[in-house]
Amino acid sequence: MQAETYNYKVVRQFSIMTVVWGIVGMLVGVIAAAQLAFPDLTHGISWLSYGRLRPLHTNAVIFAFGGSALIGTSYYVVQRTCQTRLFGGGLAAFTFWGWMLIIVLAAVTLPLGITSSKEYAELEWPIDLLIAVVWVSYAIVFFGTIAKRKVKHIYVANWFYGAFIITIALLHIVNNIEIPVTLTKSYSFYPGAVDAMVQWWYGHNAVGFFLTAGFLGMMYYFVPKQAGRPVYSYRLSVVHFWALISTYMWAGPHHLHYTALPDWTQSMGMVFSLILLAPSWGGMINGIMTLSGAWHKLRDDPILKFLIVSLSFYGMSTFEGPMMSIKTVNALSHYTDWTVGHVHSGALGWVAMVSIGSLYYLIPRMFGRESMFSTKLVELHFWIATIGVVLYIAAMWIAGVMQGLMWRAVNADGTLTYSFIESVERTYPFYYVRLLGGILFLSGMLLMAFNVWKTVSDAKAVDDTVPAAA
Repeated sequence: MQAETYNYKVVRQFSIMTVVWGIVGMLVGVIAAAQLAFPDLTHGISWLSYGRLRPLHTNAVIFAFGGSALIGTSYYVVQRTCQTRLFGGGLAAFTFWGWMLIIVLAAVTLPLGITSSKEYAELEWPIDLLIAVVWVSYAIVFFGTIAKRKVKHIYVANWFYGAFIITIALLHIVNNIEIPVTLTKSYSFYPGAVDAMVQWWYGHNAVGFFLTAGFLGMMYYFVPKQAGRPVYSYRLSVVHFWALISTYMWAGPHHLHYTALPDWTQSMGMVFSLILLAPSWGGMINGIMTLSGAWHKLRDDPILKFLIVSLSFYGMSTFEGPMMSIKTVNALSHYTDWTVGHVHSGALGWVAMVSIGSLYYLIPRMFGRESMFSTKLVELHFWIATIGVVLYIAAMWIAGVMQGLMWRAVNADGTLTYSFIESVERTYPFYYVRLLGGILFLSGMLLMAFNVWKTVSDAKAVDDTVPAAA
């Protein structure tokens, strides 16, 4: 009998495309940042206008880059921890090609101005239906693999991946209940303030489950693997899981402070956001303390640097988020570039860096190599990316606080001290720094692409043998 092998082909496909889409998404982000610094950069070209590139950037970075990283790593982790081949035969391949088709459709429709105008849910109804089909197929593959596992225990990383898969399906379907008018236009089923409430229930939980829970699954597998140490506290990881998923669902209203949403709903979102600090920091501490007894590895292991620094950004972002949900702080921060800085400390510092570290671990193993082509390039990538993130978020924090203070400053007679255009003028120097930070982070991704190409170009794809049942 021929030995059963893991399905690494789909993992390789998602891993390589994660790098590709990372470059595409971050390039669009750099162009959008350049447009804010140089407003006439693409003047007169409608499909390159800021209003169309911005949703293309967010969708490309979150769903193309982040989604490919999540699906690819989850397929690897669930096979290795369950000691069985992916369930569903060709269904895994369908999820890859279906997800790529969705990304291409997004890349075509958004620059053309075909949009539902809902944050992180801009894609129109035919694409929404395709997303639902692909996502349900992904769930069948993932949970089918767990159902046929050869080990009794379900490792905690799979709990986080599983919660992310189920919740995103629920969020996507409920938020995108819409009434089609034409093939390229629909209107939300929900009225007014209800639509806003449902949108930010979706929007914040896209952050909570797509950009947090899924990547925590990645962290709980790849940090112990790269460190060569067991997770610091397995009990804490289980508490972290249940506390996080039971709390995150209720935090969305903090995006709607001082709006038409009922005041009690805003307060509930604030309270649950503050509660979120505890499980979030519990997870960060659990990840970082996994290095107990192996701190010396940080000196020489750039992959571990990516993973541990990403956890530091995760801790910082999950302190900042609850703080910004407090109504008095939100009165200063909302609608300013402080929010942009907060988002990118999570998106670049946490999501991108934990993904990059995981891919640097994963890709050589998919192609029968002991390590990446150049460890020095990985080290260089780490420092370029870290400096880029710090420049970016520091510029946006300072600009945001300045904007908030200028907007609320009043003279003795009650008139505004500054006009809005004055706050825009004072922000310009920080937009140049933000652009520099983005260019540095994109440069790091280009280095990664070269390193990955050199690693896989003369290597042979491998599919490890599944261990025999005990």
